[in-house]
Amino acid sequence: MSDGPAAAYGRLAARRAAVLVLALAGLSVAGLLDVATGPAFLPVGDVARSVLRLSQDRTVDAIVWTIRLPVALTALVVGAALGLSGAIMQTILNNPLASSYTLGVSAGAGFGAALVIVAGPLLPLPESFAIPASAFVFAAIACAAVYLIGGLRGATPEMLVLAGIALLFLFQALLSLLQYVASPEALQQIVFWLFGSLQKASWGKLLIVALVVAACLPVLVRDVWPLTALRLGDERARGLGVDVRALRLRSFVLISALTGVAVAFVGTIGFIGLVAPHLARILIGEDQRGLLPASGLFGALLLSTASVASKTVVPGALFPIGIVTALVGVPFFLWLILGNRRAFW
Repeated sequence: MSDGPAAAYGRLAARRAAVLVLALAGLSVAGLLDVATGPAFLPVGDVARSVLRLSQDRTVDAIVWTIRLPVALTALVVGAALGLSGAIMQTILNNPLASSYTLGVSAGAGFGAALVIVAGPLLPLPESFAIPASAFVFAAIACAAVYLIGGLRGATPEMLVLAGIALLFLFQALLSLLQYVASPEALQQIVFWLFGSLQKASWGKLLIVALVVAACLPVLVRDVWPLTALRLGDERARGLGVDVRALRLRSFVLISALTGVAVAFVGTIGFIGLVAPHLARILIGEDQRGLLPASGLFGALLLSTASVASKTVVPGALFPIGIVTALVGVPFFLWLILGNRRAFW
């Protein structure tokens, strides 16, 4: 009986729990290092005492709570949002290359931000509000366009992927057009935004991102089983009572919200939503009850680690985090392709 299905499932559940616990531990370490690193390195012990409100050093408290802690927490929440959106998109499209970055959603958000930067003097709203709002709206437009274009032929995964690729090239072309007509000042701002940066994070922006992610979680919890069934194929999922079309529509709404709010405040950050779900799938498996939480945790861990790297690559300077994620993500992704075929179905 010890080698039966129940024992095998117990071992699998224990492994999943161990992976999630280790990921949480890694997040704690990465978060502390993220707060500690910067133009002036702070001892990790001082950072921990300040976070726990045990520090007596007002200078350390001011640096930690005013500047670095919002950045570190934003990295965790945004990374979790990108990891979750990537896992959902790969599941509903049954495509290992699907993510908000590769299928045009992030490009749509980038175009929305660039549009406000170029047309800023003509807008009645301050740029600090208009840029993230426009990025969020155009991410939603990109998601809706992918779904509607794919729906013309029955919303099959193949059509949705092709529609996403078409939208990616469209928004990249429109973004290039804006860069071509932009003034030198606006062009510099667009390029900096497209690189991705956490340095403009604040407690208010962090609260908005966290609230959107928290609002998406109950829907994800409800759809865990239908998403797992969808991995068996559309026909089998329908046979199990899943409304595949409605599930994909809800999932695209979640992807739009998670990607839009993440990209709106930190700019375009690639590979997190692509790599994190693959890493989770290798260690956890296809069961969405473990895959989705692990994707969020690994996304947060990857972006937090990239944030630390962005502050240590050039001592005393801040390296754009979008460049770091690309430089780290490309070889890691190639390793997934060449060294671990389980990453691809």
